[in-house]
Amino acid sequence: MGFGEILGMERMRADPALTQALRSRWDAEATAFIFPWGHMIPSLEDVSRITGLRIYGRPVSGYTYPCYHDLAERLLELPVERRSSLVPRVPLQESLGLFDVAKVAGESDDEHLDRLTRVSQRELASEPGAQADLNLSHFLVLFLGRLLFATRGDKVHCCFLPLLEDLSEVGGYAWGAAFLAHQFDSLGASEWQTSTSGFFPIFQVWAYLHLPALGRGDLTQPGLVPIARRWDSRRDSRNLGDQLERLQEAIDSYPYLDPYLGEGDEGQPWLVQARPYFCRSVWLHALNLVLPLHLYLSQHSLGLWQSAVEFPVRDRYRRPGRSFWGLHDTTDWRERVKEQIDNWEHRGKAVKSDATTDDAYLQAYALKYEGKVYKSARHQVDVAGEVASLRAILYSAVLDREAAQRQTMELLSAYSNFNT
Repeated sequence: MGFGEILGMERMRADPALTQALRSRWDAEATAFIFPWGHMIPSLEDVSRITGLRIYGRPVSGYTYPCYHDLAERLLELPVERRSSLVPRVPLQESLGLFDVAKVAGESDDEHLDRLTRVSQRELASEPGAQADLNLSHFLVLFLGRLLFATRGDKVHCCFLPLLEDLSEVGGYAWGAAFLAHQFDSLGASEWQTSTSGFFPIFQVWAYLHLPALGRGDLTQPGLVPIARRWDSRRDSRNLGDQLERLQEAIDSYPYLDPYLGEGDEGQPWLVQARPYFCRSVWLHALNLVLPLHLYLSQHSLGLWQSAVEFPVRDRYRRPGRSFWGLHDTTDWRERVKEQIDNWEHRGKAVKSDATTDDAYLQAYALKYEGKVYKSARHQVDVAGEVASLRAILYSAVLDREAAQRQTMELLSAYSNFNT
């Protein structure tokens, strides 16, 4: 089903200061981070390389309902409150042998997790076929609702349950793209929150790669794939306020980097089918959540001169109002957002640039955001001076990248001539 890589990862410590620093720079209209040097956006390539989740296949779309009671009782055979869209977590865990295995004195979190895994595997190994399918449905609801697409609260939402009715079809969906839409939506919450919903390491590792000078991650296991397996969060004993202030100051004066220059595809077979979705602006689908990936705004991150000077406004296809009881109407999102579904199926639009400088973009960017992108304690910001300085830094970065590419080609040519 494409979840094996993310399930095989070790635990990672959360970094609340880094999460809050990134969240404070999120622009929900552009669905992008706004930094002093321009937009940056976590992309489908980031999801694929960092987590190993599938970003290709059918969009995660279909029906949403105001109540999932009957469907949940039929597919999960668990008691669900009438008019509810939520499954109690405890019955799900009990069905998988994960509830009564309490943590013992002196046992670390990792040791407890290993023991839970062994107990669950032993219990599930003896189940007959029909019961095994039922247990798999229980696990997928728990996995999707409490890890990939987690929200606040203790219960588990059933919104993805209709897509699990035929288990043989589950692996055909682009769960990684849906996950990215969910993360974008999570970042749109209050900038004072110190956590994100879902699989939080995605943004931490994204920052370790793109903003390494922040020094928030330790590269403990180089070469492992997906990339999230290489990193752990660096311990910081300072209080949250001090950490956040240092991070904001560092981000205010730090240019982007190209993290995948020289990164190979070895040991990552999912990248073969994922690659056609790289470097493309496209609509992302997670049922009632339909959000744009405006990758054309971050051409710097793709090694291109930045030419985009028109910035998007909030889109009308954001999810409708909903309460804890579920969505208000039965909706077929494949019909309601048919144009956006078609956009996904045609892989959106490739990011291209004919620009020869970044000047037009940087000037428009400074005019739109003025000093809003600066979050540190500095009270006055010379926007024109900052743009001129960053233009020089970006130009230097491009020259360095081109020099590295020329050196690589010369080495390959020399190697080829030597073999000949």
